[in-house]
Amino acid sequence: MAQSYDPVARLSELISGLDIAILTIIRPDNSLHSCPMAAHGVEAPGVMWFLSGSNTDKVEAVKTIQRMNLCFADHAAQRYVSVSGFCELVRDQVKTKELWRDSYKSWFPGGLHDPNLILMKVDVQQAEYWSATEGRMVELLGFNKPAIQ
Repeated sequence: MAQSYDPVARLSELISGLDIAILTIIRPDNSLHSCPMAAHGVEAPGVMWFLSGSNTDKVEAVKTIQRMNLCFADHAAQRYVSVSGFCELVRDQVKTKELWRDSYKSWFPGGLHDPNLILMKVDVQQAEYWSATEGRMVELLGFNKPAIQ
């Protein structure tokens, strides 16, 4: 029996063990802003979650332009993954509790109920990865969703 292709499972495999993503957003003046973010993997149907302070440049930018990119890299293993999509700002205590790590307390002194804490929900639109055998980035099929914006 042929095994069906699951893009979410493949993306999960590609970013497994990569704890930091570089998030790049577009500011209202069309300049780019990048920063490291703690990664939490990917879940069906192609959603990635990040915790942020609600008073940050990235959150302000997402209020205007929801397009963004995430970059994952493991130089030693020649593993490079680029994910682009749309970001939505969410306040959800259940999801926040699921994603919470004790190390976040230094950024959010109020813990899970810190008023500055907000979730960034990324709807994956496209993913690519470095193929060493092909010597180029290869599109990870299955994420070509209609543009939200």
